[in-house]
Formats: sequence, structure tokens, C-alpha cells
Amino acid sequence: MFSLQTIFGQGNQFYTLLEEAAAAGHESAKALHAMLKAADREPALSAFKLARQRERTASEKISQALVNSFITPIEREDIEALGSALYKIPKQIEKFADRYSLATQHLGHIDFAPRAAMLEQASGVVVEMVKTLRSMKLEPMKELNDKLRAIENEADRLMLELYRDIYSGKLDHLQMFLLKEFFEILEKAIDRCREAGVVAYEIVLKNS
Repeated sequence: MFSLQTIFGQGNQFYTLLEEAAAAGHESAKALHAMLKAADREPALSAFKLARQRERTASEKISQALVNSFITPIEREDIEALGSALYKIPKQIEKFADRYSLATQHLGHIDFAPRAAMLEQASGVVVEMVKTLRSMKLEPMKELNDKLRAIENEADRLMLELYRDIYSGKLDHLQMFLLKEFFEILEKAIDRCREAGVVAYEIVLKNS
């Protein structure tokens, strides 16, 4: 027979691994913001590789723990869904960094830092949401969900401003292409944060 200590111990294992995965995404977002607000904007891809590796390690441990554990603190499908959503955050950020390193010479006039700051904020909220799973308290999770939604709405507003710049006629074709591509990658990264937040919020809704 499983003791309560064993059950809670297994629960802590999953929560800890999910928190590690969320933290990896936040580290990646912080690295991106730091890079884009630096004077030289010189890509240092090692920071993104390390964050992705940390997330991969957490993801692999989650998958293995699901195989080995008879009892989980929340439904297995929810753990898998949240783990998958968290996995996509640093992956999307690394995609931006990799492509940015190839096109730096064409992007010196474009300021990505404000959007990267919003991505850092969004990934930070996701970290707090994942931590809140331990208590399964609805009100704090709802506040965080509302905060994440507000960040997403502001990102959408900034995207409209972007399209005004694209259609202004002041940019050449290459600038238009790069501006659209890189801002859409950032927008999708924020969407990935929002998706992870929705999963976390729905888990608390079901279990509170």
C-alpha cells in the first residue's frame, strides 16, 4: 500500500520538473531580451542552447517519471499537455536567435527589445503559474491568467503597429520581409507562453 508520504513525494517530483521546464523558457527569454537591448546585439547562442538543453532534460525526466509512476498528483494527460506546451517556449525563442545570428547585418535599424521584454514578462508569468499548481488555488491562478492575457493583448496591439510600418512604403523588400518574419516569431513565442498558461489554468480549474 502506498503511504501518503510516497504519494506526496511523487507529486513533488512532477511539480519540480514542470517548474524546471518553465524556468528554462524564462531563462531563454531573458537571454534574448538581454541580447537585443545590448549595444552590439551580438548573438551569443550558447545561452539559448543551454536553456533548450535544460528544458529537454526536464521533458525527458517528465516522460520517464510518467512511465515509472503508478500515482500522479494530477491527470497524466494534463502533465503531458503542460510539459509539451512548456517545451515549445524555448524552442521558439531559439529559432529567433538562430535566424537572427544569420541576418544581423540587415537588422541593425530594427529595435526588437520592447517585444522581447514582453516575452520575458510572459514567460515569467508562466513560471509563477506553474509554481501555483502546488497549491491548486484558483484565485491566484486566475490573477496570473489575466496578467498573461493582458500581455498577449498588448503584443497583438504592437503587431498592428508593425504592419503600419510594413505598409508605409518606407522599407525595401528585404526589410519588409525580415521585419515581418522576426516579429511574427516573437509573437508566436508569446503565444506559446499563453498556451502553457491556459493549460496550467485549466488544471487548477479541474482540481481546485
